[in-house]
Order: sequence, then C-alpha cells, then structure tokens
Amino acid sequence: MGFKMGIVGLPNVGKSTLFNALTKTAAAQAANFPFCTIEPNVGEVAVPDPRLDKLAAIAQSKQIIPTRMTFVDIAGLVKGASKGEGLGNQFLANIREVDAIAHVLRCFEDGDVTHVDGRVNPVEDAETIETELMLADLESIEKRRANLVRKLKGNDKEAQQQDRLLAAAQAMLEDGKPARMVEVDAEDAKAWKGLQLLTTKPILYVCNVDEGSAGTGNAFSEKVAQMAADQGAAHVVISAKIEEEISQLDAEEAAMFLEELGLDEAGLDRLIRAGYDLLHLQTYFTVGPKEARAWTIRRGTLAPQAAGVIHGDFERGFIRAETIAYDDFVATGGEAGAKEAGKMRVEGKTYEVKDGDVLHFLFNA
Repeated sequence: MGFKMGIVGLPNVGKSTLFNALTKTAAAQAANFPFCTIEPNVGEVAVPDPRLDKLAAIAQSKQIIPTRMTFVDIAGLVKGASKGEGLGNQFLANIREVDAIAHVLRCFEDGDVTHVDGRVNPVEDAETIETELMLADLESIEKRRANLVRKLKGNDKEAQQQDRLLAAAQAMLEDGKPARMVEVDAEDAKAWKGLQLLTTKPILYVCNVDEGSAGTGNAFSEKVAQMAADQGAAHVVISAKIEEEISQLDAEEAAMFLEELGLDEAGLDRLIRAGYDLLHLQTYFTVGPKEARAWTIRRGTLAPQAAGVIHGDFERGFIRAETIAYDDFVATGGEAGAKEAGKMRVEGKTYEVKDGDVLHFLFNA
C-alpha cells in the first residue's frame, strides 16, 4: 500500500507549483490567482529508495518496481469555507478522502505573488485553515449526534459508542483544539477512524521558502517549526521553485544542481520520509531475477498481513516467511550468501515485519 496525501493551503502559497514538481507534470495549473485548481488533481509518484536499486543490482533483477504514493492537489481554502465560502464545500469533501494533510504555508516575500490576505504570516495562515476544519467538524458532529437520538433511546450499542466518541471530539473542538488531540482506546480505534472527522487527519506543515532559504530555512519557517513542535506535529522546509526546476532535470543533472545549492537531497525525499513517519509507514522488499519490488506497510504489521499486501491469497494461506535483513542481504551478496552465512530466518504468523526486510512468502493456494 502507498498512502494518499492531500496538499492544502490558502490560495497562492505554492500548492500547485509543489504538486507539479512532485508529480513531474503540469496537470495542476499554477497561476497567480485564487482557485486556479478547481478540481482536485491526483498524481502518483515513485517513492525514492536507494536500497531498492542496491538490492536489484545484487540480484540482477530485470525490473525495479518502487512503491508509490499519491498526492492530491486540493483547491485553495479561504476564511468562511466551513460556511461554503469560496470553494469551501468542495475542499472539505475532498479532504475527507486523504490519509494525511500536507499543509503548505507561504514562508517567502514576493511582491509579484499576491497573498489572499495581503500579508505573509504562515502561523496565521495555518490557524485560518485549522479553524475552518474545526468549525466544519463541529457542524458535522452536531448533525450526527442529533440523528443518533432515536437509536440511543433504543439502547443501540453501536450508536452509543459513536455518540460517546463524537461527544469527546466535540468537547475537544469546543476547547479550541483539533479532534486528533483526543486519546482513543484501542477498542475504539476503528469506530473513531470511521467518523472521518477532518481534524483527526495527521498534518505535515510544508514551509515553502525562497530559493536562498531552501537549505537553512528562514524566520518564517522557524515560527512554523515552533508551532509544529508545540502541537507535536511535523514540518519540512522546501522551495517549490527549486523542486519544480529539479523535476525537469535528469538524475545526474539534478544531483549537480542540488550540490550547487548546497542541498543533500531533493525536497521530495524529505517530504515522503516525513509523510512515512507521520503515518507510521515502512517498507519491505521482494527480490528475485525477474523483479525487485518495494512494498509499503504500517509499522507493527505482522507477516501474514504484510503478505496480504501482495495478494489476499498470500495472507489467507500463509505458512511462513523466509526473512533476510537488508544489511545482511547486502553484506552477504544476496539470498544464497545469506543462507550460507545463516542470515536467513524462518518467521511465522506472529513475526512483526521490520523496515528493510527482504521477504519470501510460502503459502497454501
């Protein structure tokens, strides 16, 4: 599995420019006016992972298949969106469909690019969108709790659980905090996720800085970093303009360009890694002469469920997983070397797959 990240932000903060750079397409029109992105644009990108190339080289795999992630460029939000202002209703509907939110914040001065509020203040921008999402959640909760009244009178257990969780979310929101701050017990986790509240989505703040600040950040991004730390959220610093330029270059040219700028890696790599951390994701590999392939799973996934990502039959008929740690696979020169060195392990149904594991599943068809 990959994951779907919605790119959101006020108009003219660089959302569509970033989307174009990430997906290496011009599918999202980047223009200096609000609402240039009318429909949510969706783009899939390969997740860069140098480990996959290394494994393929060792196994002499004919094909390399990286795991993928999906970006959704969602129309710009304005104050009053929760009441339908601008493209508010559409924005709120689109955002329910993503796993996480990349909240792009303008952290640069540019007289040629108009800010919708006539000033540059990324923290206030973040608060504007958070407030609209919170207001939308509150309105949704009030309607849903009202619709549960009849079932509650009939002592419906599912309705009681739902109402209890909605009440907890409502109390948190009325206290001025997003619903993701609610502590949810394991037995309520599935029902909680099913509520699909906007403010339960994990947020990654993306500081879009000027080209000169791409490596170090600036005063604007420092304020965002402090805000993120206070919230227990994550943030990355990216120059959308630089990423757009890099997207037009081949790998060698891009590496030279990054070196000239004093950057160790492209912003895409940092963004994906931060997104993985945000959603507690990790990667395992299947490797052979035909193909080397990366698969994305959540941390803590057991071997049968990891096998199920490839095919449901693998999970249903799971017998065992032949497992080699990435470092061992590389150090011993591949599967045969790992076997000889005693580095291949046989793991059962309770094995928790580790990041970088090279796996071969045995199952009953």
